[in-house]
Amino acid sequence: MTIGTAFRSSAFEIKEVGVVKDVKRGIVKIEGFPTCVYGQIVDFVESGLKGLVIDFDDRDVMAFVFGDEKRVRLGSPVASRNDIFTIPVGDAYIGRVVNSTAQPIDEKNIPISAGEEGPVFRRAPGVLDRIPISEQLHTGIKIIDTVIPIGKGQRELIVGDRQTGKTTLAIDTIINQSDKNVVCIYCWIGGAHTTLGKVARTLQEQGAMDYSLIVAASASASAGEQYLAPYVAATIGEYFMYRGRDVLVVFDDMTKHAWIYRELSLLLERSPGREAYPGDIFYIHSSLMERAARLNADLGSGSMTFFPIAETLQGDITGCVQSNLVSMTDGQIYVSSSLFHEGFKPAIDLGLSVSRIGSKVQSEAIREVSESLRLDYAQYKELLRLMRIRTKLSTEVAERLRRGATLTQLLTQEASKPMDEVTMIVQFYAFWRKILEILSAEGMVVFCREIMDHLRITRPALLKTLEEKRQLTAVVREELDKAFVEFFREKKIV
Repeated sequence: MTIGTAFRSSAFEIKEVGVVKDVKRGIVKIEGFPTCVYGQIVDFVESGLKGLVIDFDDRDVMAFVFGDEKRVRLGSPVASRNDIFTIPVGDAYIGRVVNSTAQPIDEKNIPISAGEEGPVFRRAPGVLDRIPISEQLHTGIKIIDTVIPIGKGQRELIVGDRQTGKTTLAIDTIINQSDKNVVCIYCWIGGAHTTLGKVARTLQEQGAMDYSLIVAASASASAGEQYLAPYVAATIGEYFMYRGRDVLVVFDDMTKHAWIYRELSLLLERSPGREAYPGDIFYIHSSLMERAARLNADLGSGSMTFFPIAETLQGDITGCVQSNLVSMTDGQIYVSSSLFHEGFKPAIDLGLSVSRIGSKVQSEAIREVSESLRLDYAQYKELLRLMRIRTKLSTEVAERLRRGATLTQLLTQEASKPMDEVTMIVQFYAFWRKILEILSAEGMVVFCREIMDHLRITRPALLKTLEEKRQLTAVVREELDKAFVEFFREKKIV
């Protein structure tokens, strides 16, 4: 062992110094450290790069390097620090794109000044630090806010095949947080840099970067940086959560994060398990997911909601990573490739999607008009399957098919066009009253597009009451019924 000393302000700074023994795919083997801890920072003296301790035994220490591994030379000295891995955190990160060491990588060319440091591998809040989730996080997506409601502090998995709209769901949710005092963090892991650019441009064009930030570790980044990205995003989110803010963090995607951790583990010569993943793959993801929370009043009443995204192969949700994430989250939104190709977008399969928080976070009005939607949709899909072997329809079956087709059209929604809650209440109240089933497909389009403009002109007080109370009182129902009749007469769509 070599002990290095350095003078600083006429005082000794004593460090443990080892040497580089081997470098392999971003993993550096170091010998000469008598002590170390997991997550400790080390300095590669000659190159000026930093590393993070991720494994050790009685002889060697394994660390991955931040930056270009080619700059690390065999036999070069490595100095350990007495601190664990921390990153700067603060409000200055809003509107920026940063890497896994919280350094800016956008085109602003302005350094980020942050006055605090946050530990990357922080323990999750304890049970006594939390309170029950009772407030809804509005996504602006009709099928989610009505049938699969998300609460602030919840962990909701978005899972499905490639190119089925998983990222679009998350981006639309971020766009919908405008003027809702929610800080949004989009974490990009292992994907193409060009795709990240498209996401950043979409958020910028929609004005979402005013309250959002991006933590990016593209496929071109080192394995260590890709592994750290979700933990860095959670650390920045915790800064806002512990200051009483509401935070939404999207991890896109955790499948690629599992791949990169599997690669690191195989390089570290750890024993592979199911699908060649190491035995602790469940722990590294569960310790991350547990950091989502709704804090109690003593800690500021902040919340952090997680949207982890996972990719399936041909709809198989029973894979190692997917089943692990299902078991450690509070529900899942399953995006079906078959529904996507049928044109039902967002292509959410209500049979496999669930929110374990339930309807308790919904407003009274939304809860009332949406309580039978899942059943109506399930009956409609079952009837469609039975229709393949039957030709004669009874009156009751025909009515159910017409109602299901109306609901399908009502739940269909274009990307990047989130909807506010009052509009959802009006549209689904009309469906609940069974007055949309008499409309043609064109009439439905006209109703959904123009009914709110009609109400703003003829009944602004009604909309104000709905926005403030979110209740369908007898007076509100009567006024809505009259407004619908007037609208149908005016547009002549019945």
